[in-house]
Amino acid sequence: MYLALLVIFLQCSELYAQGKVYEVFTFNGVKIKVEPSDKVKNGAPMSIICHADISKNTDFQLKHNFTFFKDGKLVFMTISDKEDARYEIPVAKSADTGDYECRVKAGDKLVISKPIYVWVAGMTKPILTADKKEVSEGEIVKLRCELPEEVPPLEFYFRKIKTNSEPIAKRVAEQNQNFSEMEYYVEAGDNILQFDCFGKRQVKSGWESSQHSNKTLVTVKEPFRKPTLITTPSNNLTEGDIIEFQCSTVAAEMRGIEIIFQKNRTILNSVRDKKLLKYSTLATQEDSGEYLCKVEQGAVSKTTKLNVFVSELFPRPTLSASMTQLDENKDLILNCSINGSRRANFSILRKSSSGDILLKKSRILAIKVNVNDTGSYTCKAEVKGIIKESKPVRISVYAPVSKPTLSVVSGSPEVVLGKPLQLICHSVMGTPPITFTFYKGDEIKKNVTNDTYATFLDEDIGLNDNGGYKCDARNNHSSGVKTSNILNVTVIVPIRGASLGSVPYGEVEVGSDTAFLCSVEEGSWPIHFKFFKKTDHEELLHEAREYSDRTIWHKKTMKRRDTGTYYCMASNRASVDVRSRPITISVILAAWQKGVIAAFVLTAMAGAGAVALWWFLCKKKKAKGPSMEMSGSALAPSLASEKLTRPPSDGNYYSGSGYIEDNENHMKSTDESKGPDLESAEVDYTEVEVSTLDPHRENIWAS
Repeated sequence: MYLALLVIFLQCSELYAQGKVYEVFTFNGVKIKVEPSDKVKNGAPMSIICHADISKNTDFQLKHNFTFFKDGKLVFMTISDKEDARYEIPVAKSADTGDYECRVKAGDKLVISKPIYVWVAGMTKPILTADKKEVSEGEIVKLRCELPEEVPPLEFYFRKIKTNSEPIAKRVAEQNQNFSEMEYYVEAGDNILQFDCFGKRQVKSGWESSQHSNKTLVTVKEPFRKPTLITTPSNNLTEGDIIEFQCSTVAAEMRGIEIIFQKNRTILNSVRDKKLLKYSTLATQEDSGEYLCKVEQGAVSKTTKLNVFVSELFPRPTLSASMTQLDENKDLILNCSINGSRRANFSILRKSSSGDILLKKSRILAIKVNVNDTGSYTCKAEVKGIIKESKPVRISVYAPVSKPTLSVVSGSPEVVLGKPLQLICHSVMGTPPITFTFYKGDEIKKNVTNDTYATFLDEDIGLNDNGGYKCDARNNHSSGVKTSNILNVTVIVPIRGASLGSVPYGEVEVGSDTAFLCSVEEGSWPIHFKFFKKTDHEELLHEAREYSDRTIWHKKTMKRRDTGTYYCMASNRASVDVRSRPITISVILAAWQKGVIAAFVLTAMAGAGAVALWWFLCKKKKAKGPSMEMSGSALAPSLASEKLTRPPSDGNYYSGSGYIEDNENHMKSTDESKGPDLESAEVDYTEVEVSTLDPHRENIWAS
């Protein structure tokens, strides 16, 4: 039974699986839109709607996960089985401006919409507050401007509004907060101040500004009043009058009050902790101008200005001179005068670095001058205590120049060709400035004004420039020009093209003399010649100083060790050494020495020949000795004796003399290898007749 039920369950499961349909869906797209539009006024409602376009194979429920982002940040999310979702913003603010997008996830599938930019136009009105409602001049007001519903970055603009003037704005950028603070210094004269502010933010289309904030009113108190400046007897005066200035103020607190009285930038007087300043002086024309009274307390400063005009009592005196440039020991007359011939007290003075030197209390001064009287002179005139000084007059007293001397700076009156020549012209006496003129021949080369000397550099030196330099010296003395002596300058031509030769050239016999000739192509005399031989070091052999372009050095008795390479060197006052090309000298034997050697060699050869001939003859004589004729009586016993003492060999006897006796009683040589001497020598055969036989020999043969 249980088995039947199991079979039925399995069949039912198979039928259910065959009848089941899989759920399939796909995203066709996701869109986002804004209602009422993508540009919304600040404070109006706004909706962000996300729609998912999905296709299904059957009608089945599908959960959708909607996520809304603004500028990449999550702002809203919801889950719905519908294909639409809404992000409601009841009151849109400027902070809601930005790029929106939505993401829809269903199952394991996710689709993202394209972004849409939403602009909430208009910013909230900023709020401005001040830390003080009443301040004193010199104090600081701290302001705070806030945009509560805005998000940074923001820019804040603070404005200071004064009556009858344009507002002054200050900008502050805030990157991390929606408020900003600003401090304002309250200046003198700021009686009633108004402040406001506004903000700005950057949108895609540019910058957007907020409304202006509420105006904040700040009342300013004066610590002291603007000063009062008066003059007595008036501000129109004449030179010689006494003028008095009074500068005063009114202050709630005198501590820290300072009154300063000045003309232009010069402080004339000042007082502290007082409300009144006085200043008086004898009026002069130089006192005309603008005066300023300044009252300061802490950071507050107030000023009052007053113009004063002082008319001239008498004009500035004039100093005249009979001459401004004159010779020493001449008469000089100085005259001090005032236009209008007004009576005054005159004095004539000479200017000095240590102070004015009074020469005479008079309008006229007459003196006989010397060089030390050169300088600046003035005169002063006094009327009613007013003293005025004339413009200075320059008086120059001249001593005559002495005859100048012209010389070469280097000392020697000569110059190397191609090198510059520097001359100096000097006058020992004479009042400067002195004008020096340099001449080359009759041509003016240079004018120089100096105190006691001048220099001239001549860079155009030629071969013909051997003299003709002079110079003139003159100053403002009436004696005129003084001329130097003519300076003759020698032009030194440097050495060029040194060469060395010898007689004889190349080979020189031992014991003979050799002449070395060193010459140059050009060069100024005298010329210093040096002769060298090349060794491990440069060996100086001879030197000479010649007023010529060449020199000859005679070297006596040449030796074999004098063989080698020679060269010469030439120099003159141009201080340039010029070296010749080297030559090679070979010292050989003399003819008589060669003859002696030849005779010695020939003698030696003759002696050797004689010795060789003697030896040859002696040898030949020894070879012929055994073949000479011998007497029978003497030779026979000897031969018999030799034959008896020698054993037989191949049927022949060996003779001590080197010969063999044949059957015919002849003797011939059996040794044919005794050398060329014996082979070449002619062999003589001699018949020897034996008359009797030695009995002893017969016995020997018989036996």
